[in-house]
Amino acid sequence: MPKMKTRRAAAKRFSTTGSGKLKRNHAFTSHILESKTPKRKRNLRKSAVLTSADYQRIKECLPYL
Repeated sequence: MPKMKTRRAAAKRFSTTGSGKLKRNHAFTSHILESKTPKRKRNLRKSAVLTSADYQRIKECLPYL
């Protein structure tokens, strides 16, 4: 059986926490920042944990993560 290939686009966007959950970054941080409040921009910098609804779909893209 050959090795499974990792989807490289997904590997660059997600990482695991110590307990095995998947971490992601927020969207809406690259442009049109004048209309967003400083508090909103500050909170968008923080990472977030992937929801259970998306977990299985992303886990298939990352077989060795």
